[in-house]
Amino acid sequence: MLGTFTRCFPSLSGAGAYYRFCTPHLSAHRSPDHDALTERARFHLREARITRLQTSQGDVQTYAFEPDDAIGASVLMVHGWTGEASFLAAFAEHFRRRGFRSVLYDFPAHGLSTGKRTSLIACAHTVREVAEAFGPIHFVVAHSLGGMAALLAGSGGPPMPRPYPFQAYALIAMPNRFADVTSRFGADLGLSPAAQRSYEQRLERLAQRRIVDFTGVNLLREAGRPALLVHARDDAEVPFRNSEEIVAAYQHATLHPVDDLGHRKILYAPPVVRTAAAFLTSHLPPRGSDPTT
Repeated sequence: MLGTFTRCFPSLSGAGAYYRFCTPHLSAHRSPDHDALTERARFHLREARITRLQTSQGDVQTYAFEPDDAIGASVLMVHGWTGEASFLAAFAEHFRRRGFRSVLYDFPAHGLSTGKRTSLIACAHTVREVAEAFGPIHFVVAHSLGGMAALLAGSGGPPMPRPYPFQAYALIAMPNRFADVTSRFGADLGLSPAAQRSYEQRLERLAQRRIVDFTGVNLLREAGRPALLVHARDDAEVPFRNSEEIVAAYQHATLHPVDDLGHRKILYAPPVVRTAAAFLTSHLPPRGSDPTT
């Protein structure tokens, strides 16, 4: 029945798919106990300075951890689609202990931020706006699609109004081709080819670029900064080959493979946290420098 509908009404089906794609709480990747898990995870943000920040995409919930012995560098933690800031609390605490100021926030329509619908482009806008509000921000740690949002903000390409000059990125389980994400989503919904194209055209208008050109490799080239890619070989949501493709095509990317951590457990593994911190520490700027100048 659904297949017949998508074939007969591709534009309407594409609009419905776009609406669903932009509604995080409808994602099939949310676990049944998502709300319970996030409530427990938020406990680890209790020591942060919590504020609401007005952005062009609505009010977002922000968290800042100030180190006891500051080294003069800050890192922005960017969660993935259907996630929230609390999922990166292990990174924030480790970086704080190493002297970094850590800033986290919930994407629009995620966590405790406002809204019910959002997009990767809207999230990229908030990456830049949060960085500007809490800047100077030197580095990014980002998970999954949050990596693409961070790179888009860092590169400043369309439809961003300007870039934010992050100095280096630690990217955890990031996809390479956004087209793989949209294709998988359309296949899960049973979209016809025409409906799939209608749905993707809406995303292309929003992104001001073709879906096939929206890749991690292209975004890294536009940003022109060094990156560490950490990826589990058993990741079932974003296959390991994505990171392999990126490091093969972008000379300033380094791959650190891990095992048996999947797509989400990787965020809570101490060796992963330490590896990301060591990489970004190796790119520390001179004390007191401002990357926005």
